[in-house]
Amino acid sequence: MNKSIVITAALFGMIAVIAGAFGAHGLKTMIAPDQLQIWHTAVEYNFYHVFALLFLSVLAKNKTSWTTAAYYLFTFGIVFFSGSLYLLACRDILNLKASVIGPITPIGGLLFIGGWASLAVAASKSK
Repeated sequence: MNKSIVITAALFGMIAVIAGAFGAHGLKTMIAPDQLQIWHTAVEYNFYHVFALLFLSVLAKNKTSWTTAAYYLFTFGIVFFSGSLYLLACRDILNLKASVIGPITPIGGLLFIGGWASLAVAASKSK
């Protein structure tokens, strides 16, 4: 088990729980239903990749460049993808322009894809 990866996963897991609860209870009356759906998508992908990180922590007991790559790709994927969706969902409250935040989301998606590809290679090379 890789301690750094578990700590990262735990922190992102905590953020996902807080964000999910905040979306369900705090934002419900503050943003439009379509924006709430964007928030929900951010929470879902945040959680999915917390589980990916936890699995990676087991695989990463023998640290390789592939497990390290997957760790950073998943971590920055959460920040870019879910983070940008959290901001997009609250753009009216925060008075943000969607045109500035919107292009960040697909970058996060590409980082996720790269993380999964790195995880696949790391697993195939694992002993």
